[in-house]
Amino acid sequence: MAGAPLVKTCRVPARHGYAVETSPYFATRLACAASQYYGIAGCGTLLVLEQTETGIVPFRSFDWNDSLFDVTWSENNEHALVTGSGDGSLQLWDTENPLGPVQVFKEHTQEVYSVDWSQNRGEHLIVSGSWDHTVKVWDPMVKHSLATFSGHESVIYSTIWSPHIPGCFASASGDNTLRIWDMKMAGARIVIPAHQAEILTCDWGKYDQNLLVTGAVDCTLRCWDLRNVRQPIHHLAGHSYAIRRAKFSPFHASALASCSYDFSVRFWDISKPDSLLETVEHHTEFVCGLDFNLHIPGQVADCAWDETVKTYTPACLTVGH
Repeated sequence: MAGAPLVKTCRVPARHGYAVETSPYFATRLACAASQYYGIAGCGTLLVLEQTETGIVPFRSFDWNDSLFDVTWSENNEHALVTGSGDGSLQLWDTENPLGPVQVFKEHTQEVYSVDWSQNRGEHLIVSGSWDHTVKVWDPMVKHSLATFSGHESVIYSTIWSPHIPGCFASASGDNTLRIWDMKMAGARIVIPAHQAEILTCDWGKYDQNLLVTGAVDCTLRCWDLRNVRQPIHHLAGHSYAIRRAKFSPFHASALASCSYDFSVRFWDISKPDSLLETVEHHTEFVCGLDFNLHIPGQVADCAWDETVKTYTPACLTVGH
């Protein structure tokens, strides 16, 4: 693999990675939501990890009595994180408090598969998506959800706040739709039949408030312009199995990454006719978690069911490439 010497690996024995997110505060810190027995049974672990010059080492570890499927860092407290669990609850953790979650939010009736903390200034809100077909919005200082959004006809796999528009978020579901919501409206503002397959992931462009990407069981990524959603503006094919997560780069307006059940991570540039830039194949199981480091241009973190978390800089994203 191009750029292989830059790969750092952390082994997490008997834990299968579902999500990884780099800290918005510390360039070297990341969190991984992991589960025993591939998330089918057993408990979950939140791993807070630290990059060193030579590798990745554990910083904190928190156990929960059910699988953990997603993690998001607070945007206003460098020590706070939220996870989503198989028992329908969200857990608020403090890395300075090793005793357990400081708050548990339990309203969803099935697995919480997605959590995201709003990046908009002054908006201290979390959005959660569940297999109970609902989206909920939370204020971590309030014990009950602020609002529940219904409309999806199947499980919700992905929920993401707009980094541009306060109170606006997107959700992707097994009902094959991408939906755009506004906190001020009860129903979805836009419903996009984005794929003819379950959609497992969505993300918002960091430089364009109208740009989103979806990734689905049909092995494709599609990019959408919210001003005209009749058809995608980009269709990216290359993965051979379902796409588990897609993320836009925080540094390049047209760059994005995707990871898949085909064990690979792929990097794309939607401004180029031949969009696929690079394929990274350094896992031996489903790659489920993926994130860009907000502080180190080009660095990516991923996690997989092969019990590893990795950080690396793919050749296509190296400075000056």
